[in-house]
Amino acid sequence: MPEQTVKTQQVADIEKSLRMIADIVKQKGREILNEFPITPPQFVALQWLHEYGDMTIGELSSKMYLACSTTTDLIDRMEKNELVERVKDTNDRRVVRIHLLDKGAEIIKEVITRRQAYLQGILGDFSPEDVDFLDRSLSYLFDEMKKDAKTWKSF
Repeated sequence: MPEQTVKTQQVADIEKSLRMIADIVKQKGREILNEFPITPPQFVALQWLHEYGDMTIGELSSKMYLACSTTTDLIDRMEKNELVERVKDTNDRRVVRIHLLDKGAEIIKEVITRRQAYLQGILGDFSPEDVDFLDRSLSYLFDEMKKDAKTWKSF
């Protein structure tokens, strides 16, 4: 698809809207998290493990933009609370992977369900056509960003 000329102000408005939406979702997520026995960084770690499966501490640290020592402390607390466990890699026993346990998966599912319910309530004021358009537009934007991101980082 040929590049379109997009107005600078329109790009600024879109970027600001996306930033503000992300902030509201994050705040709402933190309100929901207050009802669960985990911290926001633990939730982020659980989300990565839920989405991508078992990871090493190094891989998880990279995804979360944290030092390995910080991630190790995070995993120690999560393991103590039976949210995750360390397991030896079946192909290389020197490698230890972090595995999401049922309790951690249940928390993720519950929090995400509540966040989706919040969004559903907001979208209730939209027409079905507007919801479809928003869905298609965001999916397209995400796909294009993923393509661009592959040149500098893997998702």
